[in-house]
Order: sequence, then C-alpha cells, then structure tokens
Amino acid sequence: MATIVLYDTAESHADMLPLSYTRPIGEFRLGITTLREKWERMLPGSYTYLTADFLRRKYKSKLGRDNIFVRSAVYPEPAVVEAIKRLEVGEALYSDDEWIAFRGTRATRDAKAFRRISCPVKPVMLRFVFDIFLNNSRAIADDFEALTAGRRSQPLSLSNTLIGPTNSREGSPNLFIEEGARVEGAILNVEAGPIYIGKGAEVMEGSCLRGPIALCEGSKINMGAKIYGGTTIGPVCKVGGELNNAVLFGYSNKAHDGFLGNAVIGEWCNIGAGANASNLKNDYAKIRVWNYPRHTFMRTDLQFCGLIMGDHSKVGINSMFNTASVVGVGVNIHGSGFPRTFIPSFSEGSPSAGFTDVSLDKFFVIADRVMERRGMKLTKEDYAIFQDIFDAASQYK
Repeated sequence: MATIVLYDTAESHADMLPLSYTRPIGEFRLGITTLREKWERMLPGSYTYLTADFLRRKYKSKLGRDNIFVRSAVYPEPAVVEAIKRLEVGEALYSDDEWIAFRGTRATRDAKAFRRISCPVKPVMLRFVFDIFLNNSRAIADDFEALTAGRRSQPLSLSNTLIGPTNSREGSPNLFIEEGARVEGAILNVEAGPIYIGKGAEVMEGSCLRGPIALCEGSKINMGAKIYGGTTIGPVCKVGGELNNAVLFGYSNKAHDGFLGNAVIGEWCNIGAGANASNLKNDYAKIRVWNYPRHTFMRTDLQFCGLIMGDHSKVGINSMFNTASVVGVGVNIHGSGFPRTFIPSFSEGSPSAGFTDVSLDKFFVIADRVMERRGMKLTKEDYAIFQDIFDAASQYK
C-alpha cells in the first residue's frame, strides 16, 4: 500500500495564513470533515504530511518507498481521485500547468521531471482562505452523502418543525441525527441542502436552521439562534445569534447574539456577546483582503467576505469588524470602534487605545487555562510552533 503524502506547497501555505500557521492544510475543516479525512475515505493508504518546516515538529513526514504526493489544497472528488489511483511511479497528474499529484520514491520532492498525465477534470483548488467558505456548501453535501449512506438517522423529536422532503417512516433524506444528539423545539429547513447533527450535539429550542449545515460532534446551538446555509460548526463549539456561511474549525465559541457571515474561525477562539462582523461593503464594491505573502491587501472578485480569524484569538463584547477583516493568532480585541482590517498575531488592544504586543508567557497562560476546560493542553511541539509564529509576527507590526 502506498504512502499518501499531503503536500503543502510553500505558496499554498503562505496564502492560507493565518489558518495555516497552526496546522497543515489537510487539517482544515471543510464541510463535515477535514480535508485529510476526505482523502482517507476516498484514497486508501498510509497518510503523512509534507508541510512548512516549523510545523514538522508536530506533523512529521514519514515517507515510504512508494509515495503518492497529493497537493493538499486540492478538493478530493471522484474523477480526480480515480486519476491519482492510476498513476505509476514516475508519473505526475497535471491540470493545465499545475501538478495535482505525483508518484515517486522517498527522495522525490518535485513533479517537474515526471511524465505528465492530464487530469480528466479541472479540480477545485483552495487557493486562499476565503475559498473555504466559498466551497463549504458543496463539501457539506458531499460529506453528508458519504457519511450517511446505508445508515439510519436517530428520529427527530415531534417538538420540532421539519421543512422539506420527508419519508413518513425514516424521516428526511436530508436530515441525519447521530447517536446522543438532542434537538428540541427547533425549525429545520432541508429544502436547499442537508443538515447533519453530530454525536452528542445539541440544538436548543427556538433555533432556526436552514441547510446545508454541519453541526459536528459535541457542539451546541443556543436558544433562538439563526443558522443559514453553508455553515459548519466544528467539534465542541457553542454558537448563538446569527451565522451565515461561516466555518468554525473546532473548540471555538460565538455563543451570543451578533452576526458572523462568510467567515472562517480557527480553533480555541471566543467571540463575545453582541460582536458583529460585516460581510458586505456599504458601497457594494468588490472586496480587498489581506494576503500575508504579498504584505498587502489583494483584490478579489468577492462581494461578500467577513471575518477570518486564526487560532486562540478573542473578541470582547460589542466588538465590531469591518468587511473582510483578518485577525492573526493569539489576538485579544476589546473596546469600541472598528479595528483596522488586518491585525497581526500576538496583538492586544482596542481601536481607541491602540494595540500592544502580547507576550508569549501571557499567551501560554491563557491558552492553557482555556484548553484545560476541555481536558486538553499544549504539547512541547505546540510551544515551539507558537514561538515561531510569534517571531514571524514582528514583520507585520
């Protein structure tokens, strides 16, 4: 069996900051599962990563004699996966002038010298952080079909209202409730896409959900929440208020009223009560968003883009964000007014009083305190990775 190497190119890693500061791209959650979990489901093998040097402390590369290198930013779809399976040693799968995958030995790192094979379809590629929410609805539907095939959902309580296709004996083909989940007094609309409720998750009374939505294991939707399509609430998250096409990777909270739309939030973040993040400019102009490798704001063709937030960042009550704000790792924002639309990692402060650096010692104290509540803690590898992120942040301040 071949070793499958999820390969973060230097370009992809840089364009996916700040979310790629703390994880390989294969660990990004898209739809219900991570990209790695999708590849594992479709392409059997022994999996490993080839990612940024500083991340290899935690995500070590374990290459074999026979390796299939897969560009980790590629979305796995059947035609692409089948073409990869057919690769022989010394062959590379290309779409136009971009390699998608190649097969080689332990010493292989480059596809250029390999015999080119044309990909039968143009793959979906996650090039920038906003591609996560742009592709999330499709990913939820794909994951839902794969994860629920041949299985029966737990019954939906009669206290709920279900809108959409139903089967009198088996519920709805677009609704799946895993074991231990609790849904009471909610309105669930599955006409436009499926709703997946993970193990031990809870949807509280008065909530309105319009699919496609993924509520992952152990997460909660608080009373009266309004959740629109294209939203993923990762494992052990708590959300409330209004969310639209937002992706929370996991272990993050936006538990109270306030709006979050067309957004991507990393792990261990907290967004306080009444916080709102714009996703549309007042003049309806196309959006510019901060790009790390360019050290400036890049033009996009997007009409909608909200908050992009790296791991372990916190937002105080009633905070406000302008359209397409990018917040790094370990940031603490509070106070009134709009902060600027790019806040470097390890910054603390408010729009009115300004921002200062967050020391690593202070960051580690808070991170340890937050993670202990979930029975988790930072590893020695994590400490070293955050030191590297801290050092890199100075060039943006």
